[in-house]
Parts: sequence; structure tokens; C-alpha cells
Amino acid sequence: MTVRQQTGAPPDAASAGEFTDFYQAHFHRIAVQLYAYLGDHAEAQDLTQEAFCRTLERWDRVSGYDDPSAWVRRVAWNLATSRLRRMRTAVRHLARQREEHVPGPGPDRVALTRALATLPAAQRQAIVLHHLGQLSVREIAEQAGAAEGTVRSWLSRGRAALATYFSEEAPDA
Repeated sequence: MTVRQQTGAPPDAASAGEFTDFYQAHFHRIAVQLYAYLGDHAEAQDLTQEAFCRTLERWDRVSGYDDPSAWVRRVAWNLATSRLRRMRTAVRHLARQREEHVPGPGPDRVALTRALATLPAAQRQAIVLHHLGQLSVREIAEQAGAAEGTVRSWLSRGRAALATYFSEEAPDA
């Protein structure tokens, strides 16, 4: 191994001239191939450029290959495949991060929510747990720490208040 190879020094003038000729002869063809693969012209050019930069770093070795353009093409395709893989991963990640848009509540739900908000907390809790949560009076009493008779009273008063609320709201609707 020469000193230049060990230190990563730039190629000498003759070698640089060979690389320039090689670059001019093959860049466009490889970039077009990557463009067809990726569908993005700028990305294809960037990746082809990166492959040639890597080739330049190893030009003393790569220039001795039977077909140095095959090495550059392989590097460029590997870079393109890696880029596509990273983009797919990013798209999947972003898809999981998207907010799901659900339609807002309908007019009946809004009216019920407003009506429930007018009830005292204990009556509202009893109505919601019994009618929406489908809990029995006994289960509500256990959860609230109240007697079953008290829960029945909350349900009765809450239903009466809701009936009054909706009968008063009906003419306005």
C-alpha cells in the first residue's frame, strides 16, 4: 500500500485525469438508471454523485478492476436502495403519527351533553352509568358509595330534569 492510499490523500494528476474521464463517460448513464429506479431526478443525481465520490476515494484500487463502472453502479444502486428503505420507514412512522380526523358529534349528542351538564354531579353520574354504561342500580351504588335507594332517587330526579330540559328546548328547535 502506498503512502497516498494509507492517508487518503488525493490522487496524483495523472490519476485525477483518468478519474475525470471516467466520470464524464459514465455519470450520465448511471444517473439515468437511478432516475428510472427512484423517479426523482435530483435524488438520482445526488446518489450518483455520492457513488463517484466514494469511487474517487478508492480510485487506485477501483481503476484496476475489469469494469470500474460496474463498481460505481453497484454502489449507486446500494445507496438508492438504502434511501428507498429509509423513506419507506419514515413514511410508515409518519402514518402512525397522523391524527385521525373523526366527524364531530351530531346535534343529538350535543343536545344531550348540554342537558347532562345542567344536572347535579351525582344525578349526571347515575344517568350516564345506568343508561350509557349499562350498570345496574346496585353497581352504581357500590361505585358511588351510596345506598341503592339514593341512586334510584338520583336516576328519577335526573330523568325528570332531562325531560323538563328537552320539553323546554323543543319549541326552539
